[in-house]
Amino acid sequence: MKYVLIIGDGMADNPVDYLGGKTPLEHVSKPEIDALARAGEVGTVRTVPVGLPAGSDTAILSIFGCDPRVCYTGRAPLEAAASGIMLQPGSVAYRCNMVTYEDGDMPFEEKKILSHSAGSIEGDVSDAVVDALMSDVRFREAAEKAGLTIHYGHSFRHMAVQKAADITGILLIPPHDHLGEKIGPLMPSGCENATVLGGLMKLAHEILDRHPINEKRRAEGKMPANGIWFWAEGTAVALPSFVEQYGKTGAVISAVPLCHGIARLAGLELVTVEGATGELDTNFEGKAEATLEALKTHDFAALHLEAPDECTHNGDLEGKIQSIGWLSSRIVGPIEKALRESGTEFRMLILSDHKTLTSTRGHDGDPVPYILYDSREQNPSGRAYTEAEGLKGPFIEEGVTLMSRLFSK
Repeated sequence: MKYVLIIGDGMADNPVDYLGGKTPLEHVSKPEIDALARAGEVGTVRTVPVGLPAGSDTAILSIFGCDPRVCYTGRAPLEAAASGIMLQPGSVAYRCNMVTYEDGDMPFEEKKILSHSAGSIEGDVSDAVVDALMSDVRFREAAEKAGLTIHYGHSFRHMAVQKAADITGILLIPPHDHLGEKIGPLMPSGCENATVLGGLMKLAHEILDRHPINEKRRAEGKMPANGIWFWAEGTAVALPSFVEQYGKTGAVISAVPLCHGIARLAGLELVTVEGATGELDTNFEGKAEATLEALKTHDFAALHLEAPDECTHNGDLEGKIQSIGWLSSRIVGPIEKALRESGTEFRMLILSDHKTLTSTRGHDGDPVPYILYDSREQNPSGRAYTEAEGLKGPFIEEGVTLMSRLFSK
């Protein structure tokens, strides 16, 4: 028996006026996913516990059976673990996004944040922007005084680690939830260290705004990486061993550090696929092949697709719809076909980790639909995989029980 988890990040949504009141899941053609839904169990699950922030960090921890109410200290430590950065006592990790602020002569605080990813900046260019910052004497000295180091992320996602940092009362806001809003009310707040981080963000903008890298990007019609954004703060974290908890070995296939960090901390294999970008242009076929390859040596394989979430954050509704369709035709379909042709019995769990709303371009913590399919059983729901159809099936209040349901006999 093999077990497969497929997460379409942020593919669940609320009804969209442009789609005639349908959600993207209702609008898109996804025959491979819907066939499994009709032949299996379709329900709704709360992946983000009430009172916790809606995001892939809290949601995916729940899906993997790690209660975020117990083990969640913040997103950044999970991502740091993916790069082998293990935090020392007293240190704090932050996500350091490359972002785009609007151009203009207005005060820094009056500028709006236009992109949480500097227009999905290329990894090598993003690393070069970090080099530009750290080669500037003013920023380097300010960062050293703050005890802060920036580690390359090879995408818009960099990691910052600060030694001996007090974050008591700090409030750092996710940039992707506030696109198009003025910076001022979103700046770090709540403690003295927040002022230090805010000062570094402002200084970074002064240095980067007219840097040759960004002037070149503007000339090419691209968004400039004219700022950095600290968020997702957290201290060292420990997760329960997946093998000890479930008695299964496994691998995680993803393009984003968060999932690989959870994998490393839970004792699962990290699988990186060439050409996997976390965007719509990711290597769909490579991810499906890597999942099947992982199942040759493991009981369990998890495949995470970031594209629906990133498309929504970028205001690309058509891209979100396309990514869901390709998840069905280029990932779910080929994996199912290969397992059937090999005569392998399998159970498959498919779901969105959280909602990402077309209306706001941000995350939402409402429950999401799931599919639980067993190749050995005939327990048909007769329903497609959509938010509304999920509400007609079982409701799972505790997302941390999902993994046990997947492994259930």
